[in-house]
Amino acid sequence: MGPLNGYTVIELAGIGPAPMGGMMLADMGAEVIRIERAGAADPRITERVSGRGKKSVVLNLKDPSGVETLLRMVENADVLIDPYRPGVCEKLGIGPEQCLERNPKLVFARMTGWGQEGPLANAAGHDINYIAITGALYAMGRKGEKPVPPLNLVGDMGGGGMLLITGILAALLEAGNSGQGQVIDVAMVDGAAQLMWMFHGFETIGGWDPTQRESNMLDGGAHFYDTYECADGEYVAIGSIEPQFYALLKAKAGLSEEDFGDQNNKDNWPEMKQKITEVFLSKTQAQWCELMEGTDVCFAPVLNFKDAPSHPANVARNTYIEMDGVTQPAPAPRFSRTRSEIAHGVHGLGEDTDTVLGAMGFGEQEIASLRDGGAIG
Repeated sequence: MGPLNGYTVIELAGIGPAPMGGMMLADMGAEVIRIERAGAADPRITERVSGRGKKSVVLNLKDPSGVETLLRMVENADVLIDPYRPGVCEKLGIGPEQCLERNPKLVFARMTGWGQEGPLANAAGHDINYIAITGALYAMGRKGEKPVPPLNLVGDMGGGGMLLITGILAALLEAGNSGQGQVIDVAMVDGAAQLMWMFHGFETIGGWDPTQRESNMLDGGAHFYDTYECADGEYVAIGSIEPQFYALLKAKAGLSEEDFGDQNNKDNWPEMKQKITEVFLSKTQAQWCELMEGTDVCFAPVLNFKDAPSHPANVARNTYIEMDGVTQPAPAPRFSRTRSEIAHGVHGLGEDTDTVLGAMGFGEQEIASLRDGGAIG
């Protein structure tokens, strides 16, 4: 059983970072109950990865009896994840005030893009917008070209889902000491800003030009930190930052001291990059792997996510698993004693409504009455 065994999380159905947070909490042993609306898409189709290990309960939160059902569930929960825009839960009658009145130890985690307050709080947005105003998006891309979206990894997942989990775990620890719950304002824009901490530090010491792309050490400006095309059209990634690793790169790739000796001279980076580009085009990806993989060059082949699970390092670590016919990341991080595991595959819409409510003290006749009245599905 995972380290969160014994904790109960109510996750109001949403998209992006909230389902990710719920998934990871479930992987770590928490009972995660996803609240869906009647007529919603089947999670076995729409949540084929993030729905793993979760129970599915259908409630009509526009019905007073459905609202009361949720509030009674809150009395038995440790965490509620709110993925809605600011004020939606309050309008439904399930906001922090109502929930904490029922359960003073509840952690009420609010996951939004712009945050609960501020001039953009009620505006629509997506990952690309949240990272745009933090400087993260501006920094990504090639010199003289437009910024390139890094999938939705920085705002939704890193700045959203991971920040959500961090906040929830910290609040649970504090509640264990104080006996009091609290509301967490988790904003993707705040999380993306947090992820940029190192570059703010670099800029203060003259180590980063925030007005330029592909001009700094970690943005593809340096010849020793970039991706390169190979003879077969595939790519490799090089990150030979430290002098000893750079020396090994030169030795393995046959780079002359005359052309590549002055590693950190930025004025020479464009010329060195042009020359090393030609070098990597001389061999296939597999040939470069044979020459460099597993050495201190800081090397890896660039794989698409369909091929990634079959890489020997990922196979050896069981980084990926297959469940219900879907290849997906295995639970992480890895605990030595209370190991994380996936309790079960994705459940169908409302599959657990009766069993969850029954376990929380609702009688059979009461459940039947709620269903007849349209409060539950």
